[in-house]
Amino acid sequence: MSDAFPHSRGQSSQVDRPDRSRPLFSVTLIATVMLSIGWIYPEHREITVRAIQQLDQERRRTLDTMWMLACLGHESRLSTMPADDTEQVNPGTIDYASWPAIAGDHSRSAANMVDNILETEWILRVAAIAAKLDASLSKAGLERHARTNALRDSDLRLLHADPEYATRAGTNNVHFLLPRSTTETGPQDYIKACLADGCELNALGTYAWYHLRALQKAHRLSRSDLADSTRSKLALATLADEAFALHFLQDAFASGHIAGTRGDASLRKGTHDYYNEYGLEARTWEGKSMILKGDAWMRLEDAARAAQAVQASLEQLLDEIQGEGILAHSEPDNLLILAADTLDVCAMNEMPPGQFPSNAGSLLEETIRMTPVPGLAEGEGELPRFRSEVGPFIGVVPAVRAAVLFGGFGENQHEVGGIGALELAVRLGLGLEGVMNESGDGLVFLDLGFRLDGASSFPVASEEGISQFGSILAAIPSRPAITLRTRIPFWIVPFDLLLAAPILGLTSPESFTRMATVAGNGGFIPWQAGLETSFGRFQFVLGREVGVHLYGYVNGGDRFVIPYGDPQHEDAILGSLRSVALEFPLVEYMPFRRFSMDQSSSVVVQLYGSVDIPIDVIDIYPAGMPTPSLRNVWQVGMRAAFRWRDYF
Repeated sequence: MSDAFPHSRGQSSQVDRPDRSRPLFSVTLIATVMLSIGWIYPEHREITVRAIQQLDQERRRTLDTMWMLACLGHESRLSTMPADDTEQVNPGTIDYASWPAIAGDHSRSAANMVDNILETEWILRVAAIAAKLDASLSKAGLERHARTNALRDSDLRLLHADPEYATRAGTNNVHFLLPRSTTETGPQDYIKACLADGCELNALGTYAWYHLRALQKAHRLSRSDLADSTRSKLALATLADEAFALHFLQDAFASGHIAGTRGDASLRKGTHDYYNEYGLEARTWEGKSMILKGDAWMRLEDAARAAQAVQASLEQLLDEIQGEGILAHSEPDNLLILAADTLDVCAMNEMPPGQFPSNAGSLLEETIRMTPVPGLAEGEGELPRFRSEVGPFIGVVPAVRAAVLFGGFGENQHEVGGIGALELAVRLGLGLEGVMNESGDGLVFLDLGFRLDGASSFPVASEEGISQFGSILAAIPSRPAITLRTRIPFWIVPFDLLLAAPILGLTSPESFTRMATVAGNGGFIPWQAGLETSFGRFQFVLGREVGVHLYGYVNGGDRFVIPYGDPQHEDAILGSLRSVALEFPLVEYMPFRRFSMDQSSSVVVQLYGSVDIPIDVIDIYPAGMPTPSLRNVWQVGMRAAFRWRDYF
């Protein structure tokens, strides 16, 4: 038995860890993208509840006995039943059905999961958030915008509740199925490929690792005359290893995890999300055909299929505890392991070498034959790929605007009027929309462009004779401008990520990643989270985006007739003026957004406020006249922009 499970003698920390010297951008981007993988908490729990309820009476009694042993000394934190079917909005205890939901997404290993469940307070908040999400999704039904908003609210709460929610996932594909190499690949060949030395970390390989550790502990529990305290610890460790295994077995039934994980973060994320929502035709290794959906889109039939495999895995474990399992005639390992396994699935990229018994395939085949056959590797016959709006891009942004002006630059110009403008800009940016959910907005960009304003609707002075000259003597004549625009999400105050990056990027990259993730989803106080509706998306964006318009720098100064003096005896001069206008969007509405493999287009309408600050008067006619006193010009307006991007 010890030869079959050599890992039981060591610690899982001696595995290949990813290089932590990557650029901060890479760490932040990929870690955030990986947050979206796996069934969501209530879906994992529902699958496990179904599997437990389907157990026959004898095996259910065995599970109940094991659960009572595991609960000894932890009654205040663990539920009295493995699957607590009482509805609790704010649960005070955690049942076993919730453990696979906590595994992987809210813990790094089985040992870490046990510690989080028994010792932390935040795990109860996570359970409460999951209960609210379950109710919200049930209420939303199939309304896409309502489901998106429910996931947004849940993710924002989880970012505050779980201290590692934004950074735990790492950079690997542990939640995904390994693609098949050929159409001739059979279940035994596939299992061997998933467990092979140096193989990429994958869902079924991770399931195998933890399920086999659970079987080993169950076998020891069935064969040993142990003290009650020792049996309690061993029961807790056995159930923990199995729960951690079940998380990844369940992930094998999510359609976005069957399609494969090739390509950069954008391609993986887009493919994952597309198939989860729209479904995928698949068949099991046993030849059963089905249509599967995925994360946050699970149907009753999806839960039922996954529950059958989970039931088979639990039955294998419970039979082992009863001394009737596949290891019944083996001798237990001389080394008694009373703690859950420590293999950290967030800190490795490859399956640990030389750790699986030679008969692992036959031990696992009964369960794995129930799982869907994954898609083919890259090449002929591969499933179509889809991108998400993640990564660097170049774009073009034409826009039209209309605004209300509150006076002119002259100190006595207080008339209210209107003005319109056209603009065109080239945009360089980093798309991070929806890395956690579709209501997120981590968009970062810098625009450089040109703007042409029309003349104001009111003249330079209120005399009747002046109005007949039209735009020639407008208070603010038609003028061009060089435009700059930038958008950067913030954590608490605008531009705080720019200030924090040089410090935290070197001292605490994970802290910066958490800040950036929170910022991209509405900020620490999520008042800038996007709101999806059936007719478009709304978002409050004050401080997230700012425009700068440089007037008078295109043609050496804009010519103005500027009134001055006593309002009753007002005179005027001709001046050449330069000014800088600062624009602050307040609220934006996006009626639609379309995205193909590498291009996106959208229309956004913004309500903004602006102040035009005069810098200097370059020359004055008649010569020798004193420089007049100038005032800032305030305006409130609407800007409609068409945004087109091409992703690198």
